[in-house]
Amino acid sequence: MSNQSESFSRIQILIFMGVTALILLIIAQFWRELGAINLIPIRFNLEDFFLGVMIAIGIVGASSILSQIWEDYRRSAEAYLELIVTPLVFSDLIWLGLLPGLSEELLFRGVMIPALGYDLFAVIVSSILFGVLHLSNVQNWHYVVWAIIVGFVLGYSVYITNNLFVPIIAHSLTNFFSSLMWKIKKRTTEAK
Repeated sequence: MSNQSESFSRIQILIFMGVTALILLIIAQFWRELGAINLIPIRFNLEDFFLGVMIAIGIVGASSILSQIWEDYRRSAEAYLELIVTPLVFSDLIWLGLLPGLSEELLFRGVMIPALGYDLFAVIVSSILFGVLHLSNVQNWHYVVWAIIVGFVLGYSVYITNNLFVPIIAHSLTNFFSSLMWKIKKRTTEAK
């Protein structure tokens, strides 16, 4: 699906994920400090953990259904996963879940939503910017639309629970399980 000029090595992907997470965390911290913004609290509790798990299941399930009924989305998502997940080994998928799940949630939900007014407008703006972050190329705009929708779900979950733990769990598990399922499917297809 991707040509040689678009391929990255495992080390390049891991470094890119780590550097991107670090940059997002630095931006979040500077924004927080400069704007005197209170970070949305992270409260560890079983009820919110299960809510995060249920949101992740819903996102992964909706993505699977969407890729069956919207061919352009499927191609766009596969191109994105091919680029990012193919070079990684199975144990790397933990980092693929955790690094973006933590750094993106801290910035887009934890800092941005309170900075923009902690209302539905803030959730929408943070969702759009979250979607734009996932633009790997112009042809993958379908994936950006999906990322905006996911961003809204994650933002709304923090808006109604006032707990950043919910979208962190949902985001981390969504990334982990969607990439795991894709990698298993790709390995099974290649084995035939």
